[in-house]
Amino acid sequence: MGMSIFNILVFPGVVFLCVAGLFAEYVDRKLHARLQNRMGPPWFQPFADFIKLSAKEAIVPENANALMFKLMPVLAPAAVVTAFLYIPLWGTNALYAFNGDIIVVLYLLTIPTLTFFLGGWYSTSLFSMIGAVRCLTQLFAYEVPLFMAVLSPALLAGTWSLSEMAVFYTAHPVYFVFNLLGFAVALIALLGKLEKVPFDIPEAETEIVGGSFTEYSGRYLALFRMAIDIEMVVGASLLAAVFLPFGLSLNPYLGFALYVVKVLVVIVLLTIARTIVARLRIDQMVMFCWKIVMPLALLQIVITLIVKGVLVR
Repeated sequence: MGMSIFNILVFPGVVFLCVAGLFAEYVDRKLHARLQNRMGPPWFQPFADFIKLSAKEAIVPENANALMFKLMPVLAPAAVVTAFLYIPLWGTNALYAFNGDIIVVLYLLTIPTLTFFLGGWYSTSLFSMIGAVRCLTQLFAYEVPLFMAVLSPALLAGTWSLSEMAVFYTAHPVYFVFNLLGFAVALIALLGKLEKVPFDIPEAETEIVGGSFTEYSGRYLALFRMAIDIEMVVGASLLAAVFLPFGLSLNPYLGFALYVVKVLVVIVLLTIARTIVARLRIDQMVMFCWKIVMPLALLQIVITLIVKGVLVR
């Protein structure tokens, strides 16, 4: 019981994810700046920003639904931390694993986006509500391709458990090659889920101030920002576990080091993608996902079914 509480609250739970999330934000911001020939922030900047923001006054708009306004910033990080506990990190077994946990993880990762929508909607600010609607519209664009891309390797492995998938791909490491198209699709969808350029449409400062978070300040805004940072780590961990199943049979120390490397690789790829492209309009985002990303996700499933029928017995 005591060890379970430690795992949830400290490692690999809340404390670890908060530190990892802020470090991931630093890597993302620093690399983004260097790719644009700028200096970028010092390593402690995300930590300083979080502390400074938490210390500021948290203002609840007069016409907002106070309960929903305060509750949404708490639910967002809680959902992503819970999802993390079902992902195998540096071994073949997650902290809490069961058959079907991949579905649970994907739905838990949907909750933060819904909290962004509800938080913005119940702020009753025009800018917040516009950002909230864009947030939900974008969800319908990237969520289905993301589900299809992540579930395709599960079809090949013949299981809906992330831990059992890790065991399968550890035994058949060459099969990861057949999932590379799904990896590309999942990266694009994760970029949309994190609302990073070119999919930062809900938080377009030049158009709608700050999107769903326009009316948020102080510790509430700090929690939302922390949820996004943690979601980046959890999303990268999910992609690493599903599409980069290497070194899961190593000893825990080497396995953890390799896990960090794989997560950083995914974050670097996300940063490069957002650096080289410009923001899309919301209609362009929806059309891009349904006309290009969705067919690619379907192609990945067709490839998986062919491989499963020919090679996997």
